[in-house]
Amino acid sequence: MSDLVPLSDADWPGGIADMLPGFAGRLDIYRVMAHHPRLLRAWSDLRQHVVVDTTLGLERSEVVILRTGVRHGSDYEWGHHVSRARKLGMAEARIASIKGPLEEMTPEDATLAGAVDALLERSRLTPAQQAGVEALVGREGMFDLMATVGFYTVLAFIANSAGLTLDANIRAELEKTPAP
Repeated sequence: MSDLVPLSDADWPGGIADMLPGFAGRLDIYRVMAHHPRLLRAWSDLRQHVVVDTTLGLERSEVVILRTGVRHGSDYEWGHHVSRARKLGMAEARIASIKGPLEEMTPEDATLAGAVDALLERSRLTPAQQAGVEALVGREGMFDLMATVGFYTVLAFIANSAGLTLDANIRAELEKTPAP
């Protein structure tokens, strides 16, 4: 069992006390990251861009995040982002398709998921993939896709290494309505 446990409020580092009431205190993944307060502080600006200010838009971002979570075998990321995708109104069949082969996805989702696959398998997009992603989301969107894959790859490394289970609220939600 890993000793990378989410820090409690009582164990929260004083140097990042201001982060506890925000995003960092809401999810166990960030409570684990709080073992390295300087990293969590630096992470904050990138998180703001990747999660909130992305040019991908929320649904496309969720496709990228879900596919990244699946490819890393991160049940933590998958479960949390199934919840977010549902809140955005994404259909269950669409969410489920993100786990499977590209041929079973919509063309847009296949373009995004195929780019995730390429980045994780070969650490690059081919010129054809770059053109396809840019046609869909623009040049900045292509960079945001790459940043999102990298960002959630690091989170998957942390979640998987810590053996994180779903946060209680997400676990309860998925017990009522299981993830596809």
